[in-house]
Amino acid sequence: MSLQAQSVVIAGGGSTYTAGIVMMLIKNQEKFPLRRLTFYDTNQARQDLVAKACEVIIKERAPHIAFSATTDPKQAFSDVDFVMAHIRVGGMKMREQDEKIPLKYGVVGQETCGPGGMAYGMRSIPAVIQLIDYMEQYSPEAWMLNYSNPAAIVAEATRRLRPDAKIINICDMPVAIKKSMADILGLESENEIVDRYYGLNHFGWWTEMTDRKGNDLMPKLKEHVKNYGYAAVEEEGNPLLGEASWLDTFQKAKDVYAVDPETLPNTYLKYYLYPDYVVAHADQTRTRANEVMENREKHIFEECQRVFEKQTAVDTSIEAGEHAEFIVQLAGALAYNTYERMLLIVENKGAILNVDSEAMVEVPCIVSKRGYEPLCMGAIPEFQKGMIEQQVSVEKLVVQAYMEQSYQKLWQALTLSKTVPSAAVAKQILDEMIEVNQEWWPRLH
Repeated sequence: MSLQAQSVVIAGGGSTYTAGIVMMLIKNQEKFPLRRLTFYDTNQARQDLVAKACEVIIKERAPHIAFSATTDPKQAFSDVDFVMAHIRVGGMKMREQDEKIPLKYGVVGQETCGPGGMAYGMRSIPAVIQLIDYMEQYSPEAWMLNYSNPAAIVAEATRRLRPDAKIINICDMPVAIKKSMADILGLESENEIVDRYYGLNHFGWWTEMTDRKGNDLMPKLKEHVKNYGYAAVEEEGNPLLGEASWLDTFQKAKDVYAVDPETLPNTYLKYYLYPDYVVAHADQTRTRANEVMENREKHIFEECQRVFEKQTAVDTSIEAGEHAEFIVQLAGALAYNTYERMLLIVENKGAILNVDSEAMVEVPCIVSKRGYEPLCMGAIPEFQKGMIEQQVSVEKLVVQAYMEQSYQKLWQALTLSKTVPSAAVAKQILDEMIEVNQEWWPRLH
């Protein structure tokens, strides 16, 4: 029995990840067939560059897929089954500000954690809400799979502002970590691992890892992480993902693990547990944003231009991204009722028994045509509970600040963050961030 072909719009058509998503969609036509693929972006110049290359790729590898790219929301969102959203409001230049402004004050500069994440969240909220409204206006039966950052703040905003929307907020970071775990264990794929995990986006812990037969994988993983973190090798001459900052992040997991050796941590916890280390090892003049612009962005755009000029992608270096595989798996579960077990960001409602029921938590869920059903992770230890409750309040305060246009609430959010040392420093950072975000933030009072 053949599967019904789907219509997908990728919101963020000019993203450096879009071509990789297209490659993954093409690769998975037997599991998730497409009849139509549309790009949507407000930045036509960036989108055109990616779209011209993807048009060549689709003609060569999947000519049955109708392809188009547009800046018109009606055209983009009409006759759509899935919206795959990965937008970056303000682009990489504003990410650079998110990272560099906090560092000036001795505070973690990171795109999703701490002040940088809050600044990015204030820009992302209205844009994601607008995408939901377009979807509901033109294709009300569609699902939105949102992996726009900062996912935790965006998820809280959609819970508050569009509580009935058919949106699932996701993140590929646990998938990336599980891929490293599979390498450490000598497994062919992270899909061989069955896990139990609880927390918030970029803020969680694994409590159980088994293979499909139920064999416990935690002892071997813990022994490796204790010594090397999540890096599959010890030598620094093997840079993870080609960029040194990622190698450091995966290696630093050994120190994060030491804080609670009963669990295995998400790598992003280093920003909350070792902020002094992060700041001490940061280059205030060249942050992760600069790395991305000089490496991934430069490579992808140059390769897209080359593919377009040659009018062939036979020898392209563009590959299907690991986060794209996660998206295809999720869309397939919703479309074809495959009952996948996946980590999603969902309203708690008892999934973590001793945490705020309204918190947007990241836990394993069963995904089918019904949507998602969170699995109960039970009550969690006091250490993790305390950290989660503090961070949940930060995220709620950011969303309240946006909704109420409140300077006070956003100052409180920064002050409460575990990455910020004092209310005085929080205010200095906030005041400077207001200046650079005037084009995107609501006017705070």
